[in-house]
Amino acid sequence: MLDTDIKTWLLPIEPLEGESLSHFLGRVRRRNYLSTSALGELAGIRGVVTRWEKFRHNPFPSDQELTALGNLLGLELSQLKAMLPSEPMKLEPIRLCGACYGESPFHRIEWQYKSRWKCDRHDLKLLCKCPNCGAKFKIPSLWDFGKCDRCGLGFCEMKNTRN
Repeated sequence: MLDTDIKTWLLPIEPLEGESLSHFLGRVRRRNYLSTSALGELAGIRGVVTRWEKFRHNPFPSDQELTALGNLLGLELSQLKAMLPSEPMKLEPIRLCGACYGESPFHRIEWQYKSRWKCDRHDLKLLCKCPNCGAKFKIPSLWDFGKCDRCGLGFCEMKNTRN
């Protein structure tokens, strides 16, 4: 059957501790050369992957949807649930801490929480736009180069900005 053939050629991606589902899904898709719709089709959950990448969790991902994705990617339900928000979050603007990103380049779900406005680890204000050119950050699933899409300033170079 096609499903078992597909599972054998998908390259595995391990989630990172604290990583947002949006960023993780982007890494999975890039590594396997898949579109959001193709990933959703393969998992049997269709368009929800596109919504999840944009932090559209209304309705919240069901255990059934997450299990279907987990079965395709070889992940446990608990691993996928850990990438979902555990408190209210801001959909926009996308935020980041340049110092954290420099240490480990991925988007953390905690950066989107409404209750967070600074990085607890580095005592830096979370950035919502490039400090060099003012461009807003794209959704984390599109962060394939770790830099501003307009001016090219690296996210890790933004760590010296104290707004």
